Amino acid sequence: MLDFDREDLEILFENALEMEKYAKSKINILQDKVLALAFFEPSTRTRLSFETAMLRLGGSVISIESIQSTSIAKGENFADTIKMLDAYSNAIVIRHYLEGAAKFAAEIAEVPVINAGDGSQNHPTQAMIDLYTIWKEFKTIDGLSIGLLGDLKYARTITSLIHGLSNFNVKLYLISPELLKPRKELLDFVESKGLKYVWTSNPEDVISDIDVLYVVRIQKERFPDPLEYEKVKGTYKVTLKLLEKAKPNMIILHPLPRVDEIDFEVDKTRYAKYFTQAKYGVPIRMALLKLILLE
Repeated sequence: MLDFDREDLEILFENALEMEKYAKSKINILQDKVLALAFFEPSTRTRLSFETAMLRLGGSVISIESIQSTSIAKGENFADTIKMLDAYSNAIVIRHYLEGAAKFAAEIAEVPVINAGDGSQNHPTQAMIDLYTIWKEFKTIDGLSIGLLGDLKYARTITSLIHGLSNFNVKLYLISPELLKPRKELLDFVESKGLKYVWTSNPEDVISDIDVLYVVRIQKERFPDPLEYEKVKGTYKVTLKLLEKAKPNMIILHPLPRVDEIDFEVDKTRYAKYFTQAKYGVPIRMALLKLILLE
């Protein structure tokens, strides 16, 4: 996300608005292009929305869906796999469990590489969707109070979203257990950008001040120590009772998948925008692919 400034994001948003017209049809502007999806970690929404976006743009898709389906399982190194995808495609979308994998791939490949999530630090295209959803709902991002609830230490969506929000005039409410407070380097970044923020472990203390409540699950797979996870699992659950104190126009976002951190009863309320947010994955990624491949 640090590669995108405010102007870049606003250009992306305007293009995504245009792409919404074709999110359920087709616009053949990339019919001579091939997109390689290299997913070395499980994904549903990210992989399928990138594939859908490319197909809606008239392009073609080749894909890796797991390490077991590649020659890496036979001992081939990661760099050689990227070189092959580089030879076969016009752009590569990569998701990897190791932080820095996307950057490493970009150094090897001649075609553009898009980071679809690596390690516990970066998920830029998800942050673009998050920001676009806020922008669509409020017609602005400036002046809003954004609450981030849950695993603020290991959730890569949180890092990328905060990086993106630093381009706007917002106040952050960081809500997490002590063990899952944002990493020092992320808080240092927030302070260096002059963003106002408050940390609390209790969402009830701040829910009435928030315009956007962004919820992330506590991610067992990211914890280096299983005992650490056991201490914090199930800490938070957004319920109708909590929302009694919320602003009437507050929205709830979640990058999904959800486990138990949002009660299913919340889905029926006016606050729930997480499925709308997921829907925007296609037009945002259509816009991104268009801007990258039609340069």
